[in-house]
Amino acid sequence: MRRVASLDFGYFVVRSAGLPSLPVALLLTCALCSSCGTPGKLGSQQVEDTQTSGRISVVVTPEIRPLLEREVAAFEALYPQASITLQTGTTREAVAALFGKQSDLAVVGRELEPEERTVKVKGGMELEGYRFAKDALCVVVHPANPADHVSAEELRQVYLGEATSWDRLGGAKGVIEPVVQPLDGDIGVAFMQSALGGEMPSAPAYRAADDSAVVARVRATPGAIGFVSSHWADRGAKAVPVSALRGLPAVKADPEAVYKGEYPLSRDFELYVRASGPRLANGLITYVTSLDGQKLVHEAGWVPTAVPVRFARRSPMLSSH
Repeated sequence: MRRVASLDFGYFVVRSAGLPSLPVALLLTCALCSSCGTPGKLGSQQVEDTQTSGRISVVVTPEIRPLLEREVAAFEALYPQASITLQTGTTREAVAALFGKQSDLAVVGRELEPEERTVKVKGGMELEGYRFAKDALCVVVHPANPADHVSAEELRQVYLGEATSWDRLGGAKGVIEPVVQPLDGDIGVAFMQSALGGEMPSAPAYRAADDSAVVARVRATPGAIGFVSSHWADRGAKAVPVSALRGLPAVKADPEAVYKGEYPLSRDFELYVRASGPRLANGLITYVTSLDGQKLVHEAGWVPTAVPVRFARRSPMLSSH
């Protein structure tokens, strides 16, 4: 019988622990361009590789690194014979390093692309993925824009150049300026996957370097529309609810809607390991997806996914247009 745990997070209560396993295979050229880890604390002594001891190297994307630093610190405090070095890299670099055995665990902020899933064709290496957090991709507009909702279909039309005036989206007449983040970055790729069906944006667009630049451009440009992580949705721009299809209720990007999959634009954070990799990597995954590890996910502002969650309060859905 599984032990049932209860933990008051304020916004929700975690009831019990559980972990879905999502095997994923991929083939990549070995490359790692960015690293900034700290030396392991075990010196030159040999330590047995178990789920709570040994040495591993982890490549993590920049935005999720602060959370992983907290997870690793908590894990190493419990298990002093574990030495975990963090390196920073993009999702593509993290997966490439994992495939090339330059790292033992990859922590990424989007779904893998098709070419990243083809390992058995030539390489014969199997990766296993474990989802541990979610994030909403929030659609932001100028604070004075009267548009109060948008559908995923309308977003697709805007970013593919098929809709160019705000009156098509319930706003006042005026030219729409799409704002895009780097299309090789995690948020850019996640937006293409969830909103554009994997297509590249083809509309003339303002290129923003990151979430902060998107918000700055949208605040300064009445006709602009952009997408950002939920962490940037309330920093001066206006976040609008999104519906999966035109005519369906538009949903606010609140944590419950993201957790239940009701908000249509979201992305997953996942931990990837080689099936035959060090046991310590799986030990860290077990901790991150445990009740204590998921509490750290919540405290960092992301939506936990690896444990059942009961929400204590809920932001209502908005009416359809």
